Amino acid sequence: MPGRSLWTPRFLSLLRIVAAFLFVAHGSQKLFGFPSAEPRDPATIFSLAGIAGVLEFFGGSLLLLGLFTRPVAFILSGLMAVAYFYAHAKRGFWPIVNRGELAVLYSFVWLYIAAAGAGSWSLDAMLRGRRRRAG
Repeated sequence: MPGRSLWTPRFLSLLRIVAAFLFVAHGSQKLFGFPSAEPRDPATIFSLAGIAGVLEFFGGSLLLLGLFTRPVAFILSGLMAVAYFYAHAKRGFWPIVNRGELAVLYSFVWLYIAAAGAGSWSLDAMLRGRRRRAG
């Protein structure tokens, strides 16, 4: 692609990896109570928090690896949009006031990743390269 920097796909990968690592921690905290500053009970799997935890932990793990990136990122973007409107928006309009800025940010980062792809450092890119060589 003309004008595209050699570093663009690498920094896309870095954004995906760092955001996914942080996202997995949210799921881990919900599912296992770890990491946490104070002891907390894990969420019940079939509760809203438990389902969110499963999506965050396992979906975030797939994004960390860069596997099935586009569909997983799209689903997680929707999860974060629902989380924002379900848990935060009712507390006020401004995300900084209703404490929903992280949900908004994750929603848009995952939406960007769904559109842009995983970047060069991903299992998706590795598998795509194998298919090109085999085909």
